[in-house]
Amino acid sequence: MSKSYYSLGLMSGTSMDGIDASVIQTDGKHQYRTILDRYFAYPKDIYKDLTQLRDKIKSSNDLKKFSNKIQKVEEEITLFHANVIRMILKKTKVNVNLIGLHGQTIYHNAKEKISKQLGDGKFLSKFSKKNIVYDFRQNDLRNGGQGAPLTPIFHKLLKKKLKLKSVTFLNIGGIINETSILKDGKMHAHDVGPGMCLIDKWVRENSKKRYDDKGNIAKSGTVNEKIFDAALKNWRQSIRTKSKKSLDIKEMDSYFNNSLNNLTLKNGAATLTAFTVVILVDFLLGILGSHSKFHKFIFCGGGRKNNFLIRSLNKFIGPTKLIDEYGIDGDFIESQAFAYLAVRSYLKLPISFPETTGCKKPTTGGKIIRI
Repeated sequence: MSKSYYSLGLMSGTSMDGIDASVIQTDGKHQYRTILDRYFAYPKDIYKDLTQLRDKIKSSNDLKKFSNKIQKVEEEITLFHANVIRMILKKTKVNVNLIGLHGQTIYHNAKEKISKQLGDGKFLSKFSKKNIVYDFRQNDLRNGGQGAPLTPIFHKLLKKKLKLKSVTFLNIGGIINETSILKDGKMHAHDVGPGMCLIDKWVRENSKKRYDDKGNIAKSGTVNEKIFDAALKNWRQSIRTKSKKSLDIKEMDSYFNNSLNNLTLKNGAATLTAFTVVILVDFLLGILGSHSKFHKFIFCGGGRKNNFLIRSLNKFIGPTKLIDEYGIDGDFIESQAFAYLAVRSYLKLPISFPETTGCKKPTTGGKIIRI
């Protein structure tokens, strides 16, 4: 039997609202079980600093231009992570062997081979007296990959756990990414399009809310057909000319070219939600015909809680399944994934593959700070 490890995964996504923390037990290969899942919301000052910093960084040059601000925010993020680690280690009864730190992404550009996540792994290792694995994406970028998505190898483990013949996991985060795993074990993955990133940004900039809770704002608005049609045309033309595994949030924003500025909060949210739905429908209809009736489509990520978006989607493709319906909390898939990736990295096993990130060969990843 393979040696088993207890691993803590820490994940903060593009919503920048807080940290998902998961402790799992795994051999890094064929099995895992969940020990503990917890969510820790960022305080208002950290959330404000993070979102303001993200909006300032539009190119790699800005990483240098705002280096002092980046350092300040990283110190805040690191101390918050340290507090989360302290509380988790106090809460769980198991002896955690490894901590997988994703960190907070503020810039990602595969072409430039740059992926910047905030979080000081060395400090957190000294603080926690634990082995820390962090900076998961850089090795993949150096080996010709897009640096994302990294969760597919964990999705493959989920498929086995759920005893599914073939499945597509669709994670509706800031950007929607998919992992398809067929009956024969073949796997492919890539980003599909904008998830909640455009909707969240619109709501944040035009109200005091951070996101459209359950889609109620969009539900009460009206789609601006002219703006919607133009953005969709921009998107489809772009997709035909590009072949990429990963997508950039700032690129998503460019399809609207500031055309939303004169819309009301509700109508802007309705237009962006419709745009997100149709892109997802395009993808699903494109692959529905190529899979058997045994193939399952399962939704994960925070966007699955946007009831209006999911109902709108169901009008096109019929009822969908949420990961929660299989007894797995969809809020913690990625934090569990990075706990799993930390163990694989520690064991020098690959975490990215040509069919997932486009790297030249199966690639391990993550810098390891050993105690």
